Amino acid sequence: MSALKRVVVTGLGAITPIGNNANEYWKGLIEGKNGVGEITRFDHTNYKTHFAAEVKGYDPLNYFDRKDIRKYDLFAQFALVAAEEAISSSHITPVNTDFDEVGVIMTAGIGGVTHFYNEMVEHLKGGGIPRFSPYYIPKMILNIPAGVISIRYGFRGPNFATVSACASSSHAIISAFDLIRYGKASVVVTGGAEAGICEAGIGGFNAMHALSLRNDDPSTASRPFDKGRDGFVMGEGGGCIILEELGHALERGADIYAEIVGVGMSGDAYHITAPHPEGYGACLSMKRSIADAGIDKSMIDHINTHGTSTPQGDIAEVIAIQKLFGEDARNININSTKSMTGHLLGGAGAVEAIASIMALKEGIIPPTINHFEDDPQIDNSLDFTFNKARERDIHYAISNAFGFGGHNTSILFKKYTA
Repeated sequence: MSALKRVVVTGLGAITPIGNNANEYWKGLIEGKNGVGEITRFDHTNYKTHFAAEVKGYDPLNYFDRKDIRKYDLFAQFALVAAEEAISSSHITPVNTDFDEVGVIMTAGIGGVTHFYNEMVEHLKGGGIPRFSPYYIPKMILNIPAGVISIRYGFRGPNFATVSACASSSHAIISAFDLIRYGKASVVVTGGAEAGICEAGIGGFNAMHALSLRNDDPSTASRPFDKGRDGFVMGEGGGCIILEELGHALERGADIYAEIVGVGMSGDAYHITAPHPEGYGACLSMKRSIADAGIDKSMIDHINTHGTSTPQGDIAEVIAIQKLFGEDARNININSTKSMTGHLLGGAGAVEAIASIMALKEGIIPPTINHFEDDPQIDNSLDFTFNKARERDIHYAISNAFGFGGHNTSILFKKYTA
């Protein structure tokens, strides 16, 4: 078997509640910008939660013509916007790249839930023959962004979507990484998006008691690792990264942001929505990413946690970190960027991977904002990078993403050196 190929990041794209492109997003992160506010997408009067982290100032006509807007649910629009930026920033062209060797793995956690809800409301009013939109199915299914990106740009490599709830876009990145290191593609456009801030999304997660109810102070509602956390804040948007085989990137003179050196995956085998209380699966996925990279665990400088601001989830992840790293855990800058963006569900892994990549490149770790009181159930001798960004020369960073069903992913990024 031939040696595994090195895989690097050569393009980034993002649209988030704190910035509508990758640079704005990164600037918002290091400034500790808060993306949470009152819901504007629908009348939330009769719902338990009245706030979310919406994308601000988004006009689809700045990106699509009216005909295309009719075809794409908002989650797909976000995916396509992020992909366009990432592809542009990578400078991939038919001149420097064989498009037969460019794959696309773009995904979501729940896909076109807004469109699905609106169609059901329209056709369950009663009376007459139901007349569904011809775009009903394509707007709903979550593999459509991958297909549309392929069609738009002529990318003819492997093309599909991964589905694992809030770990979906991390699984997409892992799949893209494996395609390239095993020589089955030269470049892969990968990531994910979500747009679940609608009646069905908020109502469904309210029914699970998963969302924060801090309606009196929504700007501080996302409080990872804080004693006062009471649930996650729904976010929306998307992220896309371009992964590329190192030799191919060097040959065409691409800018390189970072390198992926290891990935880990696991299943909790415990519960459909709750994490394993001892963080078993989370520990296993991080451990596997480190083993895959062939480095010692003491070399990890930074972990961008899943950190959703839920009572059970945050504790389980901290337990997993302590179990794996022991005393070395005190040397790691831990953070949760969900404190600023809310939880982008299937898009979370992608936008948080971008945060990890930029932290390596720029030597700045974004903060975990909204920390007010230590939780006695969490070891606060660990460094959670609370409330203020930290400058640090980091070389290895893990980005975690976990999903309902017990799906766990860990992606290990390395500061790029030739």
